[in-house]
Amino acid sequence: MTRQAQAYAFAGAAILLWSTVASAFKLSLRYVDPLQLLLYANAASVVILFAILSVRGQLRLLARYRRKDMLRIGVLGVLNPFLYYVVLFEAYDLLPAQQAQPLNFTWAITLALLSVPLLGQRITAKSFLALFISYAGVLIISTRGDVLGLEFTSLPGVGLCLLSTVIWALYWIYNTKDAGDPVAGLLLAFCFSLPLILVTTALFSEVATSHWQGVAGGIYVGTFEMGLSFVLWLQALKRSETTAKVGNLIFLAPFGSLVFIHFLVGEEIVPATIVGLGFIVAGNVVQQWPARRERALAAHE
Repeated sequence: MTRQAQAYAFAGAAILLWSTVASAFKLSLRYVDPLQLLLYANAASVVILFAILSVRGQLRLLARYRRKDMLRIGVLGVLNPFLYYVVLFEAYDLLPAQQAQPLNFTWAITLALLSVPLLGQRITAKSFLALFISYAGVLIISTRGDVLGLEFTSLPGVGLCLLSTVIWALYWIYNTKDAGDPVAGLLLAFCFSLPLILVTTALFSEVATSHWQGVAGGIYVGTFEMGLSFVLWLQALKRSETTAKVGNLIFLAPFGSLVFIHFLVGEEIVPATIVGLGFIVAGNVVQQWPARRERALAAHE
């Protein structure tokens, strides 16, 4: 198998896992609340990330982080997983999964917008067009196609879902300053967040639950959404000849997710969801396509 074939295999495995997590969120939230789900998922992710580093013989990478790095990693841990998943799980608790999942997929547009004030990048006509297209899709999905009536399934749920994209974008912008191993950095951030999540859950919910389904769901989310899929995607990027060759495949994830949501969660996928998701994906393509074309031309030269 060539390295590019390996890249496609790793990317396909990551996308398959990402396609299942919206269903896992929704099914788990039938038995536990968002804080409990996050607690179990965070604990599972710490175990799986530690195991991955251990198997790869890379635990020594953790020792390379100095005291001055710990404050930044602590802030990253507050952003992700703590704030990001608390907000996202609350959104999934209020919205059908077929709405929450595509709305969360607008994070790439949010990242482009926040890069203007935070990274000094310029906003272009292309970005404005991508913004308009994507958020037209948000409106279609949020209103189930009743755009003129503006009757939202849950306006607070839509707001929380869009807020989660802001938190996620802030996390990635702030994470660009980390020059260390991404898996080691993620493990440390999750270790920092675990006590915070534990205390918050104890104060505002209950640490223990009698529903094993919720615990199993948390373990699944922590293992595959927060842990293994991230590592698989990194391996795909590492082996691919260009980022674009595997990066485009990420657009398959939200459509695959709808299939799992229909068969596992039992939601009837309405046409407005598919149309709106098409708008959101188109907006992402508009935002990224010119840069990818320029990189491809540069590589060819």
